[in-house]
Amino acid sequence: MTTDALVIAGRAFASRLIVGTGKYPSHAVMQAAHVAAGVEMVTVAVRRVDLAAKGEASLLSWIDRSKIFLLPNTAGCYTADDAVRTARLGREAGLSNWVKLEVIGDERTLFPDNEALIAATRELVKEGFVVLPYTNDDPVACRKLEDAGAAAVMPLGAPIGSGLGIQNPNNLSIIIEHSRVPVIVDAGVGTASDAAIAMELGADGVLMNTAIAGATDPAMMASAMKHSVQAGRLAFLAGRIGRRRYASASSPVDGLIAPKTA
Repeated sequence: MTTDALVIAGRAFASRLIVGTGKYPSHAVMQAAHVAAGVEMVTVAVRRVDLAAKGEASLLSWIDRSKIFLLPNTAGCYTADDAVRTARLGREAGLSNWVKLEVIGDERTLFPDNEALIAATRELVKEGFVVLPYTNDDPVACRKLEDAGAAAVMPLGAPIGSGLGIQNPNNLSIIIEHSRVPVIVDAGVGTASDAAIAMELGADGVLMNTAIAGATDPAMMASAMKHSVQAGRLAFLAGRIGRRRYASASSPVDGLIAPKTA
């Protein structure tokens, strides 16, 4: 596993778990969760962070940037133009030229506006950004985002913050099978088994926030998520047995020596 790195745009990450920085009871709890998760990349909402804050009042002061890479995101943007401006702001503030691109199309479900997302991806790629778009579990949309220059695609497992787990494993499997860039399942994870399922499907990584930040013990849940992502990855690499309708004896009867009769 030490050489099984997640590589995005030429950058290697030993951890395949990416977590957020929002919704924690405190910055200290967030920091403890990041340590327990063993993460090397966290997302930061550009529009929800006070970039002028100093010392312990600053969210960024609680993130060890010598060990953890910042992935700014455009959360809260509802148009392509707004998302592009927000990505530029994050870069100009010194966060990163990488961006988790979000363009929301519906306020209630927070589903992405894929048409606007593709347009914003094209523009930001032209400007030299490394773009990781959050999108629906739609194989066609993911292919178009790849064609637009996305460095990875981030299809949802379920609506943001819902904790419903992987709702459409078949679509995710199709996306993973045909993708030419890393596939990171983003949104909807509720507990460790959900993360393991995503990795067992062949996802390259999992991104989550609420499942950890909203847990009764965020650091403990972060540790559980770390191990579940690792276990799911190992299970995928190992190759699971095929499913059968009927039983298959663990100890085959073929070749058994018949008992002696008196």
